[in-house]
Amino acid sequence: MTLESLLIMLLIGAVAGWLAGLIVKGYGYGLVGNIVIGIVGAFLAGLIFPELGFSIGSGIAGAIIHATIGAVILLLLIRLVKRN
Repeated sequence: MTLESLLIMLLIGAVAGWLAGLIVKGYGYGLVGNIVIGIVGAFLAGLIFPELGFSIGSGIAGAIIHATIGAVILLLLIRLVKRN
């Protein structure tokens, strides 16, 4: 993995985590937390979406949308676990 791809992955994770925090109100974890939520959300979506036959597209915008949807799913799961 090159430095450029690592920076792009961190940027996409940060944007996706931030967007997911806006969508799922009340869940903001700061810059580092948002990056982690976005990256884990992208990984989660990468596991779930191919099984469902769901494809968003390619490129940076597609990656951000993909990671954001996964991060929203992750935040909703965190919300369910914290309530119980």
